[in-house]
Amino acid sequence: MSARDFLDSIEPHFTKGGKLEKYYGLYEMVDTFIYTPSDVTRGKTHVRDGNDLKRTMTFVVIATAFCILMAWYNTGYQANQAMETMGLTAIEGWRRIPMVLFGYSPYNPLSCLVHGMLYFFPVYITTLAVGGVWEVLFATVRKHEVNEGFLVSSMLYTLILPPDIPLWQVALGISFGIVLGKEVFGGTGKNFLNPALTGRAFLFFAYPASISGDSVWVAVDGYSGATALSLASQGGLEAIKGSFSWLQAFLGFIPGSMGETSTLACILGATFLLYTRVASYRIIFGVLGGMIAMSTLLNVIGSNTNPMFAIPWYWHLVLGGFAFGTVFMATDPVSAAVTDTGRWIYGVLIGVMIIIIRVINPAFPEGVMLAILFSNMFAPLIDYFVVQANIRRRIKRHG
Repeated sequence: MSARDFLDSIEPHFTKGGKLEKYYGLYEMVDTFIYTPSDVTRGKTHVRDGNDLKRTMTFVVIATAFCILMAWYNTGYQANQAMETMGLTAIEGWRRIPMVLFGYSPYNPLSCLVHGMLYFFPVYITTLAVGGVWEVLFATVRKHEVNEGFLVSSMLYTLILPPDIPLWQVALGISFGIVLGKEVFGGTGKNFLNPALTGRAFLFFAYPASISGDSVWVAVDGYSGATALSLASQGGLEAIKGSFSWLQAFLGFIPGSMGETSTLACILGATFLLYTRVASYRIIFGVLGGMIAMSTLLNVIGSNTNPMFAIPWYWHLVLGGFAFGTVFMATDPVSAAVTDTGRWIYGVLIGVMIIIIRVINPAFPEGVMLAILFSNMFAPLIDYFVVQANIRRRIKRHG
């Protein structure tokens, strides 16, 4: 039976008045994600763009494909490399069974890919299952359809988590992000905070031992592997170069959250999002410009006690989640500024805040998450002042 035949066979149960009518929106989402919907616009319309919510969210998921592949490979690569360093020949638990076929060599691409997938998919499946329950629950109570926004939130949330985070914490984090970060404000399109970042922020402050430190970034028990930003906060640029090259960081072969280590993968995703006009180039280049300006200023000021002052902008570009946050989080069309001028201001604010948090706050070497959430709160205010300035300018022009 083909996928089309299967969907046709269950459709009567999901249609209006069917036994499973409350899940109609979920069925329709799956159906039209694969096939072109029959209810398309005909004739003259006032729509300026053919993109709808479904297509926009689908484009974002496609853009993350490069980061997903890198998440699989680098997670397995870091684990296999750590096992080789520690002299381990096998891992404990259920993952040991499928890995018998592939081994644990960091020089075997297939072994690295499969090993990484064995950590990625449990986190992603837990996110989908728990978050999906909340989405369906709120859709049922409010009597509206389940939309595709959760597909993006679930993928982004998974990619910004460490590989060996406990699954019960994954469930708590996505619950917090969906319920308190989005649904309490009315659902998709009405939230002022990014749901994925909201869930991660909850985990960071509620369970810091599981999402920070040196022992959570490599999926091998008992192995301590500091991120490049942690090394920089302790010893500056020389400490980073002692462990990683700039090219390694750019490609993503360093410890970190599963999907945010590769700047190259993020650039490829950004190229696709900019080509499809899903992401705003004003926000992306605003963040980049704010980061370059602030890091260069701190380079000039210098510090005898804080080695982070000397980190140049091109290293900040490839460290931590800067590239991933800039491309996939800052450009969220719901929680970001919507006016053209406001997007520039919003982007610059994020870039400046990232460097301020990274450099000046020694207790928190990564600043992307907090910078974006902080700017989310100011986005409506930024748009308000931009609109008011435009109104005053027009009144002055036309008297």
